[in-house]
Amino acid sequence: MSLESEPQVAGELVKDQTLITNKTMQQSLEQKGYGEISKKKFFLKSFESLYLLYSDKLKLSKGKKKIDFDSMMQICIKHDEDVLTKFLIYRDLKTRGYTVKDGFGFGSDFRVYERGQFGEKGAKFLIFGLNEGKQEKIGQLQKKIEQITQMGKEPIIAVIERRGEIIYYKMSKMNFLENKERLDMKNLKF
Repeated sequence: MSLESEPQVAGELVKDQTLITNKTMQQSLEQKGYGEISKKKFFLKSFESLYLLYSDKLKLSKGKKKIDFDSMMQICIKHDEDVLTKFLIYRDLKTRGYTVKDGFGFGSDFRVYERGQFGEKGAKFLIFGLNEGKQEKIGQLQKKIEQITQMGKEPIIAVIERRGEIIYYKMSKMNFLENKERLDMKNLKF
């Protein structure tokens, strides 16, 4: 999906989300997998707003003040310290042509649909992001993978290297029975 096919939108900043009031814009965004309805109003998530601002497809304002990408990033960081990580993964997946929605628990950041499957089938992948060097307890990682697998989804870890490159690792069930005591005490470091 090229950036040219993204709709041109205008929105109003509400906390760290973008309110879209134009019904035509709402429908266009919804068909492309953006936003969701909350309390009968259509909102873009912060990472969606950042992506559309980055792509020059969103005119965002708060009252009469225009909000640019950098200003939005600063606002979003106050609400979610991991928003830069989410934005980088979201941008990468969108430029690869995937439809991406907010994750639903299990520590997953995103639900990702196979190309051309959005609206027809459920998400195939649940992706959670890690910055290189960030520690994750192996027991927590194993629990996430088991829960995601039980849902019939494929768990994927997106590791963001220090240079900003994203590497995706498909995960499968782990079995650490022999070393369980020792591994429970240690952290897994990427």
